[in-house]
Amino acid sequence: MIDVGSNTIRMAVYEIEGSRIEMLMKKKHAVGLASYLADGVMQKEGIDKAVEVLQGFRSFLQSLRITEVSAFATAALRNAKNSAEAVQEIWERSSVLLHIVSGDEEAELGFAGATHDLPEDTGLLVDIGGASTEIVFFQEKRIVRKRSFPMGSRCMHKKFSSDVLSSREECRRMRQEAERILGAAEEFREISYPVLCGIGGTFKGAMALCQEVLGGCGSLLRVSEMRELLVRFQRRDAFSEEDVAHLMRAVPERMDTIVPGLVIADVIAERFNCEEIRYSDSGVREGYIYSRIL
Repeated sequence: MIDVGSNTIRMAVYEIEGSRIEMLMKKKHAVGLASYLADGVMQKEGIDKAVEVLQGFRSFLQSLRITEVSAFATAALRNAKNSAEAVQEIWERSSVLLHIVSGDEEAELGFAGATHDLPEDTGLLVDIGGASTEIVFFQEKRIVRKRSFPMGSRCMHKKFSSDVLSSREECRRMRQEAERILGAAEEFREISYPVLCGIGGTFKGAMALCQEVLGGCGSLLRVSEMRELLVRFQRRDAFSEEDVAHLMRAVPERMDTIVPGLVIADVIAERFNCEEIRYSDSGVREGYIYSRIL
């Protein structure tokens, strides 16, 4: 499976036996594809970056004689005005054919992957990506409401931040933007749920940062702990060497996007009165296997 995301391009190799899937290995490159969008157009530099990574993945797979390859792209290429042209050029230069996943489809695939092994039958699923955020409310393991929102950690950083780390004022403006976008979702207005199921890089980074700074949080992260991390890692004049080291150890590839992602997560948690976050390491790729392959 190859997943061309807005922050990272990932490849994961799975062994499938009947209905059982096992990830054997994964590789990733932090490309930050969403940052190559200018006036809604994917720039040549972004296409070149994607081609370079995909050529490397393709060569690796061919050397191991792995021929069953599925590849898809999410918000960065989906939102590009030249999406079709970019996908065609990537196909011609890398021999990797990308399926562009719609916002609704991304929400459905994330739900299928994340909830496969979750104990909760009812809940709220959130996937914060680099250029979009998907929210799904489900009951008895069935989707009730879903929506993809045009806000993501990479795009927030690009729009509001002037440095690697975001300042308090920049975070305030990100929060206003996230509240405005989320406020338009009338279909979610009456929903309140104490446990949020989080998938994607922002929540993975938050769990790693919690482990590094607060001594671990198991599979659950309290919203109060997430807010403590958000306040601690905003850029300020007296930013300690210890905190820089924490970021480098826990989220080396997401140092610039972890705080914008946490801002979005905090707005969502506040909107739905969430108290805890349960992280699931399965997401869109696994959902693609359950829904499209199995």
